[in-house]
Amino acid sequence: MRLKNKVALVTGASQGLGLAIARRFSLEGALVFLGDIKEDQGRAAAAEITAQGGRACFVRLDVTDEESWTAALAALIDKAGKLDILVNNAGINIRQPIEEMSVESLDAMLAVNVRGPFLGIKHALPLMRENSGGSIISMGSVCSLIGHKFTPEAYTLTKGAISQLTRAVAVRYAKDNIRANVLCPSTVETPLLREVLKDPERRQERVGEVPLGRLAAMEDVAGAALYLASDEAAFINGVAFPVDGGTTAW
Repeated sequence: MRLKNKVALVTGASQGLGLAIARRFSLEGALVFLGDIKEDQGRAAAAEITAQGGRACFVRLDVTDEESWTAALAALIDKAGKLDILVNNAGINIRQPIEEMSVESLDAMLAVNVRGPFLGIKHALPLMRENSGGSIISMGSVCSLIGHKFTPEAYTLTKGAISQLTRAVAVRYAKDNIRANVLCPSTVETPLLREVLKDPERRQERVGEVPLGRLAAMEDVAGAALYLASDEAAFINGVAFPVDGGTTAW
């Protein structure tokens, strides 16, 4: 098992990509804490993982709130005693172009997509230092690497910020054996995405930009997260890791 005896916290893990990552980590031996504001859904997800033979706990976490971070991590340490892996997955996308987006919508996206990972990293670093190291994985996007014509500018702004935050943390905290990397998937086939792309023409537009000819599966991204979390990636630090089927290679 690639994450045997590891303790991980995955944010936004009650559904979708976060849950897929939590499931994969648990299959590889990790004790996984599912952090989310959706308590009923999060508890049900943790119970499902446990019923399938994994180890999972739900912890209520509002990633935009610093007190919520301190409380969630205190609960994690009380139960597990350490933190090895943090996955900053929680994020939102208000799908409006820059000319239509209100300041309030921009602030909401910045709060979840940038402040959330910032606070998570801030409070995870001392715990990982005490644990002689750790792996921080933040969810970026191909928009961390390129301008993307199908993606609103504000979302691209937040994902670019995460890429630079990751590089800065990777450089400063490598001395503590703490690695920081950012995953950069192209469009991922999630239940929410299926609704957004229910128009066949719009869906084909997205598929057509991927050289491999399909959208990313949640398992594709979860597998990449597993690699970055594992000791196999012990020398991978400060990387913006595309999981995009070649989208950024055009």
